[in-house]
Amino acid sequence: MNYHQITIHTVSEAVEALSYAFLELGSGGVEIFDPKDILMQDKSPLSWDYIDEDLLKDLSRDEVLMRVYFSEEAVPDPAALENLLLKIRQAISNVSEYLPVGSGIVETSLSREDDWMNAWKAYYKPFRLGKHIYVVPSWIEAETEPGDIRIEMDPGMAFGTGTHETTSMCIERLEEIVRMGDTVLDIGCGSGILGIVAAKCGAGKVIGSDLDVNAVRVAGENVQKNHVSDLVSIVHADLAASEAFKDIQADVIVANIIADVIIDLAPKAVRLLKKGGYFITSGIILERKDDVLNAIKNAGYEVLSVGEKGSWCCILSRLIS
Repeated sequence: MNYHQITIHTVSEAVEALSYAFLELGSGGVEIFDPKDILMQDKSPLSWDYIDEDLLKDLSRDEVLMRVYFSEEAVPDPAALENLLLKIRQAISNVSEYLPVGSGIVETSLSREDDWMNAWKAYYKPFRLGKHIYVVPSWIEAETEPGDIRIEMDPGMAFGTGTHETTSMCIERLEEIVRMGDTVLDIGCGSGILGIVAAKCGAGKVIGSDLDVNAVRVAGENVQKNHVSDLVSIVHADLAASEAFKDIQADVIVANIIADVIIDLAPKAVRLLKKGGYFITSGIILERKDDVLNAIKNAGYEVLSVGEKGSWCCILSRLIS
């Protein structure tokens, strides 16, 4: 199948918000080329063996390229493409009201599915998070060290590999608070990495949900790769709104989304969380931190900590009412 490849020239701060906006428009995948992701990685000499040397030339570049894909079936003619481009430019404009978006240049071309499905692999390599988490791409052989919790990942067309600040902060919080036998909900699960980490940290039951069917598929595949299918289930649903999950009482809810969605989610998540249960939220730009904190407090949570990395924050709270 052919896809319309739409390239957006932007900056790191806008990546997560734009990714969410494009998925809302029905994108079949979002590909991100951000040189800063490489700078976050383990700098030991051997680790660089996994990266194409040509990519290292881009490290001084501030610009991020986002490639968004829509099938020809979804965008069948020039009129439909022009309408889609208008919506994409509007989404960029909306994000620019509260985040820097760089030049915001939009370019289009046609691409075959097999041309881009594997293109991102050159950027993704083993890296460490928290105290014990070691994330390894599924196509790379890498030795683990004693005490490592190994997570094998193939992000495919789903968002959330662990390299982004928001995902890494959520992983660090999960490693700190998940206890043996806990029930954990991952709302907006993306590649499934947060639910897999929770299971490997001792959770007895994990439910990950996403509204993007590609994310649900990729997350399910990653769950199988990590041999936690008996602990982790992935569903195509809105957990906070679905009646099918109304009786769940979780020990931990994690939501790595964006500020506006978390503000809406905070009161809805109360019915899914045990009193005293933890609520981990990220995907929040620093400029929206106070808005999210107020929403969390007003919904009956006690804020325990606010972590910051780059332009993002992660809020750990606990349900008290």
